[in-house]
Amino acid sequence: MSLIRRSNAFDPFSLDLWDPFQGFPFGSGSSSNSLFPSFASTNSETAAFAGARIDWKETPEAHVFKADVPGLKKEEVKVEVEDGNILQISGERNMEQEEKNDKWHRVERSSGKFMRRFRLPENAKTDQIKASMENGVLTVTVPKEEVKKPEAKPVQITG
Repeated sequence: MSLIRRSNAFDPFSLDLWDPFQGFPFGSGSSSNSLFPSFASTNSETAAFAGARIDWKETPEAHVFKADVPGLKKEEVKVEVEDGNILQISGERNMEQEEKNDKWHRVERSSGKFMRRFRLPENAKTDQIKASMENGVLTVTVPKEEVKKPEAKPVQITG
């Protein structure tokens, strides 16, 4: 089985802001005298964790979101619905406290706040959303309304 990864750069349901200059010295992360304007400012503390990895699949019954949030407790993650159809997943991972005698050799795990937002389709039952967390994976299930098949009503032919 092959897994197809798709970028959400052109996903009409995603509300993520994509910064094409992120990471470049002249891009949005640089000083105010940059040649290019700042689109979405991020600081180095939150940049790595800001784009929490989330998969979104659609089944016949529901939309299922799976987010990697390793090391977080369910109390540190929020799942909300805004404006009736915007699913927002957010949280914060605190930086590990540094002891006086500690000597860090490498710090690669991200810390800081994260937030992802998705525009749900019209068939989403936002009042029946369920969320669970197991082994560092948050699963949000958004049930779908049943598609009503048009009924064919016979018409009597006279004459």
